[in-house]
This record gives sequence, structure tokens and C-alpha cells, in this order.
Amino acid sequence: MKARWLLLLLSITAAASVLLAVTVGSTDIGAGQALRAMLGAQDPLVRQIILDLRLPRAVNAFCTGGLLALAGVLMQVLLRNPLADPFVLGISGGAAVAALGAMLLGLGGWMIDGAAAGGALGATLLVFGLAHGHGGWTPQRLLLTGVVVAAGCGAIVSLMLALGEDTRLRGMLFWLMGDLSFASFSRTALGLLLVVGGLAIAGARNLNVLARGELEAQSLGVALKPARITLFCATSALTAAAVTTAGGIGFIGLLTPHLVRLMAGSDHRVVVPASILLGGSMLTLADILARVAAAPRQLPVGALTALIGVPLFLFLMQRQRHVS
Repeated sequence: MKARWLLLLLSITAAASVLLAVTVGSTDIGAGQALRAMLGAQDPLVRQIILDLRLPRAVNAFCTGGLLALAGVLMQVLLRNPLADPFVLGISGGAAVAALGAMLLGLGGWMIDGAAAGGALGATLLVFGLAHGHGGWTPQRLLLTGVVVAAGCGAIVSLMLALGEDTRLRGMLFWLMGDLSFASFSRTALGLLLVVGGLAIAGARNLNVLARGELEAQSLGVALKPARITLFCATSALTAAAVTTAGGIGFIGLLTPHLVRLMAGSDHRVVVPASILLGGSMLTLADILARVAAAPRQLPVGALTALIGVPLFLFLMQRQRHVS
């Protein structure tokens, strides 16, 4: 019953955050006007502002937050480590290197998106290849290898920024810090969130078993190697879609599963949908703050999520230490 109420509350919060995102801006639009515009019964100018500008950005923000949160949940199950995160493991770093490389070559649009997806997949294969030892892949080995790959990607990104043209540096920096200003509506992000999220919810019982350890998973008939590869590939795809939509945004994938587990326990039948809803709501609200905090200038939303996420995560760690 508690889980149902939590999911209901998070669903209402998600809807409210998207509605707030389409009403807040340089032009004041009421909630009633926004709803009528989305239903087609409103002034053409208001409809254009809502449907062409604000609603696509709000949906992108929600989908990106949901993708990162879901990627964090799957990665933490895969490695059985609450600190596992696509950014920590170098997947987003690989996407950033490839995307910035495409920008330096003067490419744009879908080519940057494709490069980011390829970079995320390449980083995944690199981590898996380097972490494979005589005993196969272990969570500790994957985590340490991912940290090293992430550090290497960070160094390459720094070199790219140093060698990049001055006219492109501002756009590259904003993209690295997370920016939803110029992103068009991403059907890929929405579709991937629905498909992978639905599959994760359907397979939540298997996620519960995998999270308990290898011996119990094997005793219950779970094939560990295919499950690990599936989870890592799914995490790579989710991270690539998030990075191509909004650039580099941290702490959503790391923090959201912690908050959900504090509220609802560790049952992934609840953790998966609740993390998607909470992650999407958090990034949507952070993007609203990025738009209005220094208006008419816009702040990079990734910087805000880090500013909010760092003290909140430290508070949660301190609280857990006192409880234990």
C-alpha cells in the first residue's frame, strides 16, 4: 500500500513538474491556458509557444532525467554497488569524447547524436574488454576499470577544449555541463525510456535476485553472463540517449535510486518506476530553475544538478552512517 501511494504521489509530481515547465517563462501562461493549448483550443501564438518551444523542452528534460535514473538503477544492480553510475564508469565520458570530436569536425545534428551513441558503446566495450580477467567480469573489477576509463575520457575532453576554436568553445562547454536550450524533441529518448523502462519493470523480480549476489542468482537459475551483458548494453543505450539529448548531467543517476530506496525499500518492482518518475521530475524542476534563476540568461542545468546533488548526497551518506 505504501508503494502504491508513493507511485501515485510521484506520478502527480511528474505531471505537475511538466505542467509547471510549460507555464513558466518570459511570457506568463496560466495552467488552464497551457492545457487548452495542448488540446488545441487556444490562441495560435500561445499554442506555438507551448507546442513548439516549452513542451518539447519539458518532455526532453523529463525523459533525460528518467533515462539517467533508470541507468543508475540498472548499473547499481549490475555492480551491486550503490556508487555505480554511468558517469563514474566512463560511459558518458566516451559519449562526450565522440560528440565533442564531431563538433570539432564541424558536424551537427544527427551526426553528433550518432557519434555520442557510438562513443558510449565504445566505452562500454572498452570497459568490458579491460575488466575481463581469468575469472571473468567481477563487479569490483568493472567498477575500477570504469573509473580509470572515465578519468582518461576526462583528460581527452580537456585536450579537445584546449585545441578547439574559440567560436565553438561556449557551445561545447554548455553541452558538457548539460544544456536543454537547443535540443529538439527526442523521440529516441522517449521511445527508449518507454521500452527499456517497461522491460525493467517486467523483469524486476530478476533484478531483485541479481542484486542479492551471484550465488543466489545462480541457484535460482539466472544466467549471470548474459544478464550482465544485457544490463551493461541497456545502460549504455540509456546513457547515450540522455547525453545526446541534454549533454553531460550528473548526480541524477547516482542520487535518485538512493532517495527511492530510502522511501520504499529495495524491491525493484517499485524502485524502477519510482526512480524514473523521480529522476524525470527532478531534472524538469532543475531545468525550470536554470531558465529563471538568472533570466534572461540561462544556466547549464548540469551545473545546477551538481550543486544540488553534492550536498544532498553527502547528507544522505551522513544520515546512513548515523543510522548504522
